[in-house]
Amino acid sequence: MLQTPGVTERLAHFVVGTWWDNLKPDVAHQAKRSLMNFFAVALTGCHDPTTETALQTLAAFSGGKQATIIGRSERIDALSAAFLNAASANVLDFCDTHVPTAIHPTAPVVPALLAVAEMMPVSGRDLLLALVLGHEVECRIGAAMSPSHYKRGWHITSTCGVFGAAVGAGKLLRLNAQQTISALGAAATQSGGLCECLGTPAKSVSVGNAARNGLLAALLAAENFDGPAEPLTGAQGYYHALNEAADLSLLTSGLGETWEILGTAYKPYPCGFVIHPVLDCVLDWRRANPAAVVEKVVVTGNPLLAVRTDRPDISTGREAQVSTQHAVAAALHRGAAGVEEFTDAYVNDPEVAVLRGKVHVVRDETFKTTSATAEITTADGKVHKAAQHAARGSADNPMSDADLEAKLRMAAADAIPGQDIAPLIAAIWQLDKSEDISGLAPLTVPRG
Repeated sequence: MLQTPGVTERLAHFVVGTWWDNLKPDVAHQAKRSLMNFFAVALTGCHDPTTETALQTLAAFSGGKQATIIGRSERIDALSAAFLNAASANVLDFCDTHVPTAIHPTAPVVPALLAVAEMMPVSGRDLLLALVLGHEVECRIGAAMSPSHYKRGWHITSTCGVFGAAVGAGKLLRLNAQQTISALGAAATQSGGLCECLGTPAKSVSVGNAARNGLLAALLAAENFDGPAEPLTGAQGYYHALNEAADLSLLTSGLGETWEILGTAYKPYPCGFVIHPVLDCVLDWRRANPAAVVEKVVVTGNPLLAVRTDRPDISTGREAQVSTQHAVAAALHRGAAGVEEFTDAYVNDPEVAVLRGKVHVVRDETFKTTSATAEITTADGKVHKAAQHAARGSADNPMSDADLEAKLRMAAADAIPGQDIAPLIAAIWQLDKSEDISGLAPLTVPRG
């Protein structure tokens, strides 16, 4: 017997009944910004060893050449392309963030949409609308059980991202309301991902699966592959199985009036977003004090900073992405916090290791996840204080359109050197005028 009937149905009717004209210009523009950022981070991760291994493994079982792998010349079946492009986008922890839930929304959703766009004609407006709707549903499902779900150890990008991928792909496939409910049911039963895997390649399995499984759920639903009537709040449905006392009002309140995508945060640094305000503090201080010798650093932030990133003893770049100690050490040592500063080689630099040992993390529940302070004690005994109230890239201190373009150009310069990325940037900004975006992802394929 259903404990709260009709919740999934209302979400489904919202998805089916929302069209391009329902989106305000700022929502549509933010979708383009999210797409710009997605291509940047997918290119950044497309040659990572985790992506390479996953591609080699999946290619052995794939006879299809349906879809593009971003930044690579190989093609593969649509489901595997969704997996690989999602894994690439998230592997370096450089993707966008829904701050209230810590979901990285586009990594699971956009790869499913791009795969569909190479299987059938899709307009730019349809792609952007599907991105907005997928983002909305996954973030609302996550918000209804936050922060409990993430604290329990569930990797919320994966467990909720599968719903976003199913909704977005389903919108492109023109699913009706009943089919959309079925897609959400198939997504719910494939949801999974553990925070224990953060800092290891295994994290990419659940993120890739979120995109792949969400796409599969939509494709099955398009063939009337049925599911439960109330997969989210049924007596043995998603929330009850997870033992979550969800705030169901957050699922449907203000649907179509407020949009979660408008609060998206974009990362200037390839590491956990909760570390970003700390990096802002330390990098600014280091630029002003390039020669100072540091004896001790105490950073204070939201408890999530300690829960997820208080990791002084690390040995890999993957672990570094979720280590406050390493991020601070890198910022002090080189005055930078880019991709190179989170590699295995840099992690194992003896000087960086010594600096990590000087960093201590303090929890303070009065801090937002986007704020932090740093007290830096130097060899002359002075204590320097720095504070960041809104991390760079957050909704209150956003990256500009030009910043996101620069992030994409930098990623392309490394992934596809010598290739002009300007056509992709122009295509994204003009996407709402395109009737067929099947050539969008191929703009990242290496030439020659």
